[in-house]
Amino acid sequence: MRIPQIILPFLAALATVMAVPSPREAALDNLLAERESPKALKAAIAAARKAGVSEQAILEARFLYHVDHREDEAIAAMLPEFLKQRDGFKLEDSAIFGVKEDWLAVIAYVQAIDALAKGDKDAFKNHITEAFWLSPRQASAFAPHIERMRLEETMRSVKIDFATKLMPLAPGDPVALETLIAGKKALLFHFWSPLSRECEVGMPDFIASAIEFSANDVAVVSLLPGDSPKLLTDARAMIHPLGDKPPGAWLIDPKEPSLARDLRIQNLPTMVLVSPTGKILFNGDPTDQEFWDALKKIDARIKRPQSAREESE
Repeated sequence: MRIPQIILPFLAALATVMAVPSPREAALDNLLAERESPKALKAAIAAARKAGVSEQAILEARFLYHVDHREDEAIAAMLPEFLKQRDGFKLEDSAIFGVKEDWLAVIAYVQAIDALAKGDKDAFKNHITEAFWLSPRQASAFAPHIERMRLEETMRSVKIDFATKLMPLAPGDPVALETLIAGKKALLFHFWSPLSRECEVGMPDFIASAIEFSANDVAVVSLLPGDSPKLLTDARAMIHPLGDKPPGAWLIDPKEPSLARDLRIQNLPTMVLVSPTGKILFNGDPTDQEFWDALKKIDARIKRPQSAREESE
């Protein structure tokens, strides 16, 4: 059974699967491993029910599916079901929990996600704190939501100054951001680095996306955080295979002043979508569905290109 990295904190107490599992165990194992699609999950749930898997275990498996897919809305929608089963929890029926506190921590976590979706900051803090208290070992699953809330709060007060001029990665004169966004529906910052393996692997996907964005009047600016000689040399070597005119503008974000610092960039690659007024519309991972939702609001014609990595598999 393949266990996605993001849900490992929830599986610390998962029992070892028997060499020759019973039909019920096999159905539960398949359900826990299902990540393909909502349709496939629905089929796995039906098979699990037919095999006698408890509704509690099915609820746990559904929760893990949505956590792995980062579907906060779906997680929040499960809150009534979790609250209904909170007092009736049976440890012997659990598919993933070794102690009741872990189950209660997940309920507090779901309450926190629901509060976050409603913009209730105080309730979010209370519930996520309770989740930490009940199950500290699941902290790595709770932390991203705290970081996201803080980032969103900070971004509300950030406004991009389009008069800012940055040096191009290729030899040339400084480029003003206002010349790039002029006449466009939005500007997209793509923070990247040749030092990031993820940036290197994901470059084909980014190029396909950049072409799609540019075709729909979204200015694309790839920003290299840092300007050391070696970093610049490595960056130029990395984009050399893209030809003389890679899509979008390729600029250097210096240490002072630093857009990466103002935008709290901590991981690479990161996408930051900016409105024509300088307002931050999205700041985060390019694989997040929220990123594509934000783009759709700008232009409904924007389509998410098929991953180059998926095509090769």
